[in-house]
Amino acid sequence: MFCYLTVPVTAFAQNCSLVWCDQTLKAAVIDPGGDLDLLLAEVARLGLKLEQIWLTHAHIDHAGGTGELAGKLGLPIIGPHEADQFWIDALPEQSKMFGFPPAKSFKPTRWLHDGDSVTVGECTLMVRHCPGHTPGHVVFYSAEAKRAFVGDVLFAGSIGRTDFPQGDHDTLIASIKNRLWPMGDDTVFIPGHGPESSFGRERRSNPYVADR
Repeated sequence: MFCYLTVPVTAFAQNCSLVWCDQTLKAAVIDPGGDLDLLLAEVARLGLKLEQIWLTHAHIDHAGGTGELAGKLGLPIIGPHEADQFWIDALPEQSKMFGFPPAKSFKPTRWLHDGDSVTVGECTLMVRHCPGHTPGHVVFYSAEAKRAFVGDVLFAGSIGRTDFPQGDHDTLIASIKNRLWPMGDDTVFIPGHGPESSFGRERRSNPYVADR
């Protein structure tokens, strides 16, 4: 069975998620933006075997702790899509700009593309490429658990910013409607910031992407 725990990290209260298979206790961490001691304490408390890092995109609050964590534990870095390499290269500058601890750039072990899958223990999640907030943004979807980890594509009542380099509003809206909505109205999503919601709720009430 697929399980997860969301832990807000960094001054930006970014929703970092630990995801694991309850049969094997093998785990991945999605978007370790920082506060690694806090994350590793949760891994230890839950008795998990942390084996992978999965990234939705490479903004500092989502990826800032990745290089350090990968180096410390020898973990593979999975994702995002290679269109975000320029953001990865800029992590040291991003950390200075936003007052984060120094962040290392890195090269992911594996880039992700639309239609790929990732596996932790006996649980497999699908990957959808959802550009717009960043060009290389991906999301992770568990059909079994009806859960989607959407980074900064969609929020409860809002959508991701598109005023950063290579962001694009129309592309983001298309990603949400064409890549997220088909996952089903009953799918609960874990956004990069703020509370969980469901795609059905956002289709009814989100002022940016509600069905008209």
